Amino acid sequence: METRKLFYEDSHLTAFSARVLACEAAPKGFEIVLDATAFYPEGGGQAGDTGTLGGVRVLDTRERAGRIVHLCDGPLTVGQTVAGAIDWAPRFLRMQQHSGEHIVSGILHSRYGCHNTGFHMGADTVTIDFDTVIPAGDLPAIEAQANAAVWQDLPVRCWVPGPEELEAVTYRTKRALAWPVRIVEIPGFDTCACCGTHVKRTGEIGLIKLFSVVGFRGGTRMEMACGSRALEILNDAYDQNRLVSQAFSAKFRETAAAAQRMNELVDRQKYRLVQLRRKITAATAAACQGAGDVVLFEEDLDGAALRDLADAVAAACGGRAAVFTGSDEAGYTFCLAARAGDLRPETKALTTAFPGRGGGKPTFQQGSVSAAKAEIEAFFEGRK
Repeated sequence: METRKLFYEDSHLTAFSARVLACEAAPKGFEIVLDATAFYPEGGGQAGDTGTLGGVRVLDTRERAGRIVHLCDGPLTVGQTVAGAIDWAPRFLRMQQHSGEHIVSGILHSRYGCHNTGFHMGADTVTIDFDTVIPAGDLPAIEAQANAAVWQDLPVRCWVPGPEELEAVTYRTKRALAWPVRIVEIPGFDTCACCGTHVKRTGEIGLIKLFSVVGFRGGTRMEMACGSRALEILNDAYDQNRLVSQAFSAKFRETAAAAQRMNELVDRQKYRLVQLRRKITAATAAACQGAGDVVLFEEDLDGAALRDLADAVAAACGGRAAVFTGSDEAGYTFCLAARAGDLRPETKALTTAFPGRGGGKPTFQQGSVSAAKAEIEAFFEGRK
């Protein structure tokens, strides 16, 4: 006996009564089958409904051979009539996303002749895959057209045409489908074969926001959101941009230009810092001229600056340059450099004396150790 699908009869039905046909233990709870249900099962990119059923929690909903299986956290008695209630907020949110996706896919099919080849409702946004390249520059016009469909508050018709009627219906589909076929129609925007739940009128979608398009498998992957989810994301973006505008002392709609100016300033400062670091490196190396083996500790050197300083000091001192940067608390990274000889035994001795690691070429070793500055200085003093 197939389950009567109340969610197709009324997508806005949130509470119902039904008789328990089966209840079986499952690895993660109990699988319960009813003679009728308003719980939509997972399928077509749309997650299964959750809610309550006769006092137990419905964790997920799936369909098997025409029967809707409710995964519950407790058992129900076969033959009893139970009350069911779906979690309406997530269901309605999914209906907004799904109906909005139909509008967008219908518009793109009309504009480019492309097909929707993938659809997924993520935790934050919806992703749709198309088999045609969609220019990013077209997004504003597509979005405006999609929202025009929302604000016209058009009726959304969902029905299963008879075999003869189906032959006369022109609908969007990726492949030929055998009857029965459920059709979802949004007048003037889309007619498509679909098994999902939808809003009754496009006005319920509220808002459609297209975020991005990227190349994907020879076509396009689009990211979008609808309804309350789109509003939530836009509100978050507004709050973030408000903080950015305050940080840059820029008008709200001029933060991009302010960020660009800041990037240019940072690039100039980086260049000046590199030039200054080179001068300091040269001066430090000059101070070590002919000094033989040298041990230096410098603050806040990145990897490139550490290597450059070790190399310059080694060229000047005529011996081995050991350069460290870091702190007693966090440990030190190091470079050992020389113009001749093999520094690998010294690195091994250093990383054996203190927890650490290192390696590299015979005349240029890099690594890190966990030790205090005084301990490292004593280590090298003891090797003279």
